[in-house]
Parts: sequence; structure tokens; C-alpha cells
Amino acid sequence: MPAPKSALHADSLVSELSQRFEKVRRQTEVLVEPLTAEDCQLQSMPDASPAKWHLAHLTWFFETFVLERFEPKFEPFNASFRVLYNSYYNGVGDKYPRPQRGLISRPSLQEIMAYRAQVNDRIQNLLTTGKTRQDNHHELAQLITLGLHHEQQHQELLLTDIKHAFSFNPERPAYAKRWPLAGIHQQPVLWHRHAGGLVSHGFDAAQDGAFSFDNEAPRHPVYIAPFELASRLVTNGEMMAFIADQGYQRPELWLSMGWDWVQTAVTHHTDQGSLPLYWQGDARDYRNFTLQGLVDVDSNTPVCHLSYFEADAFARWAGARLPTEFEWELAARTLPVPRLPANFADNAAFHPLPQQDPGHGVPAQMLGDAWEWTQSNYNPYPGYKPWPGPVGEYNGKFMCNQFVLRGGSCATPQSHIRTSYRNFFPPDAQWQFSGLRLARDV
Repeated sequence: MPAPKSALHADSLVSELSQRFEKVRRQTEVLVEPLTAEDCQLQSMPDASPAKWHLAHLTWFFETFVLERFEPKFEPFNASFRVLYNSYYNGVGDKYPRPQRGLISRPSLQEIMAYRAQVNDRIQNLLTTGKTRQDNHHELAQLITLGLHHEQQHQELLLTDIKHAFSFNPERPAYAKRWPLAGIHQQPVLWHRHAGGLVSHGFDAAQDGAFSFDNEAPRHPVYIAPFELASRLVTNGEMMAFIADQGYQRPELWLSMGWDWVQTAVTHHTDQGSLPLYWQGDARDYRNFTLQGLVDVDSNTPVCHLSYFEADAFARWAGARLPTEFEWELAARTLPVPRLPANFADNAAFHPLPQQDPGHGVPAQMLGDAWEWTQSNYNPYPGYKPWPGPVGEYNGKFMCNQFVLRGGSCATPQSHIRTSYRNFFPPDAQWQFSGLRLARDV
């Protein structure tokens, strides 16, 4: 007897989720294939984590929030992992200190991969058999979907963390095969005017897809004054001009905290002054450490790995400013069909690429090149409510002393990028693929 339509639909959704689970989990393991076990142990700073820790924490998430909640007769793979691989979920229990994750030499990488394999099988069993502790398949699907987007966030972090760790190696090891960055003529900066007004802002399922994090909602009205937005991201060549004009040595360009940050040698210092993270050399021969190794700085490529302080100072030097996140989203929603550049899942392009077309009357490079700093503080939207339960700690508790970035980067999985996505970091963070786009008042 044929199954009812509702059952067929449910079976189809389960099948799709099962396939997506397998694909996303496999992608994480593909990302660590170029690494040795020794590489996977590296932790270069407190904000970064070893690749091995990422592999384990992502599995801990599914074990703790899905299996423990839904699996009949649940038993942990290893009870000690509950503390070792908890990141910041105070409601779950104790955590191992974040700055010391690189000291966890055991369990081995091999055991962590066995942990992943076992939990993968148990999640797939829950999905395919439908035998759960609670008869709430909708909640199960929601938590697995959240876990997959969480995993995609960590795929990007895994790449940026290993890049930071490799940058300390004097041999300048390459994570991936090099590819030519240069050879594309730079497009001129155009200014796109937006009338502003009272607009709806925030996650819109019709435009942004089926999933969002809680910090992207609720959708709400925002008044935006008329403004102009640059047609493309700021490039390395424009950053060179800022450096040549003594931009890092001019206190009038910097916020007070930013000037203090520059003076305490957080940036790379040379005889000519400070440089962005991963740059070295001088104006005659700037070089840049990338996931493809040490390469010449290409003037047409978007500048990235800038702190908020650097982005803000550059904008002031250029006679402009950073956009607000509301301006950025309004402009991004003018794109006819968002076209995402190829990223790591497609061609291993682990670096932003130059603008390759004139934009056809709309801003270019808004999705999937470099995260764009905005001047907006990371605050809750009016009416914001965190998710119920332990996963409510996911976003809301970080709404202090952070700034919003938009657009995704070359290291962000394409299926994880959407216009309403709000990333956030403190103003001194540099190790992510963070760049900027200029805005100005009308």
C-alpha cells in the first residue's frame, strides 16, 4: 500500500536531512585531510583552537544536544569528553579552559575520528529509524539543522585557525595548492545611492532560506537615512596607499582604543611602520601569507584580515565611513539574484579574489568574498528572544563589546551564506577573512 502523502513528504525531508548531515560532516573531514596529526594539535592563540578540538567539539555538539536528548538508552562515547569539548555552554556544565586547548594531546586524533564515526552512525540511526526517546521529530530535525550550521561555522574557523598557526612557521607551509591571484584588471569604485526610508530588516524566509540563527530575528522596521555604498570591497592596492600616507602613524585617523591597539604592537611593525596581519616586506616588495603559502600582495585583491580599528581608520582616511549593518542589508537585498563566488568547497580558493565584472548597476562582492565590518554594535533586534534550552547560549550572551560583520567570506560554505546573517567579533580581531566596503552620507 502506498504511504499517505504526508508520510511521503516526511520521508523525503528525513532523507534530505540525512544526506545533508553526511555531506556537511564529510566536508569537515575533507578540510583536515591536508593536515598531519601534529598540525591538528596546534593552538597559536587563545581565540583559535586546534583542528583536533574542532573535530571533537562538533561531534560533542551532536552527542550532547541531540543524542542525549533523543536517543533511547543514551550512553556517552567517553564521559570525560563532556568537559573537554564543551566550548561555552555554561548550562551544560564545566568547560576545559579555552586558552589551553592545545595542551590536550590525548585523546589522539585517531580516537577523535572514531568518536565522529560512532556519533555519525547514531545520528543517522535516529533519522532513519525514527526511534527516539521523545516523539518530537520536528525538534530533532531543528537541532540537527542547527548542528550542521554550527559545523559550517567551525569549518571556516578551522581554516582561519590553521592559517594563523602556520603563519608562525618560518618555512611558511602551504595548506593548499597555490593558484594565481593576479591578472585581473581592477574595477573602478562606483557609488550606489540608496534613498533609505522606513524598511523591514532582518531574516526573511522568502529571501534568506529556511534557516536562521536567533540573532537574525525578529524582522522589524528600521529608518535609514539616504546613503551611498561603494560598488566593491577595498583592495590591497588601496591599503598600500593608506600605508604610504602614514595611515598607521596618524592618530587623528584612529579611535582612541584603536590608537592604543596600534601602539602596543598588535599589528606587524616594520621600519616603514605597521602592516596588516600576514603582510611583510615594504612598498617595493609586499608579501602576504595565505593558505597557499607566501605570495606577492596583489593590488587588485580585496584586503582582508583587518581589525575593526583598521577598517574604521581606513574609512576615515578615505573620506568615508563604514556602513551600518542596516545599510548593508538594504543594499544587499537590491541584488537581483545573489551570485556567490566559488569558495573552498568548489575550487579550494582559500582567499578573496579580485572583482571580475563591473557589477551591472548593483554592488559587487557582497556575498562570499570577505566579511565586511559594519559600524553597528552587535545588539539584539527589538523583540529578540534567544532559543529555549541550553542552545539559547548560542548568540545572545555575546551581545556586548562586539561589532557586526556581514556577507560571508571565501572560507564560508556557500550553503551557509545568506543576506540576513550577522557575524560578530571584538574590534581587535584580525584572524578572520575580514575586510571592508566604504559608505558615505548623501
